[in-house]
Amino acid sequence: MSNADIIAEHYAASDRGDLDGMLAPLADDVSWTEAAGFPYAGTYLGPDAVAAGVFQRIQDEWDDYTVAIDEVIDGGDVVVGIGTYSGTYRATGRFFAARVAHVWRLTDHRVVAFEQFTDTELVNRALRD
Repeated sequence: MSNADIIAEHYAASDRGDLDGMLAPLADDVSWTEAAGFPYAGTYLGPDAVAAGVFQRIQDEWDDYTVAIDEVIDGGDVVVGIGTYSGTYRATGRFFAARVAHVWRLTDHRVVAFEQFTDTELVNRALRD
């Protein structure tokens, strides 16, 4: 299985709502960075921190939040996913859609680093009344 296949499996798990499958490729010391300005901005260390600080919060705060990946680019130890985020923020009832790029870094078929790039203003508009 290639690194691109591993990341494609992560996205497939996300589509199924399978948290364990999403976390499976993450190294114990993964460094997961959400973009500055994103509601969950910052760097999370380890799968448990990613689950609590990102995935659980998305589940708790959004309706129909999706990550629709159009393309996975195989760069060997660096894989890029390009797609669109969308969802409705529960507290405001406001919908958003924004393009996104994810940069994944893998060592020995394990994700050691992740970085998100997105238009955070489009996301934050959904958070504001």
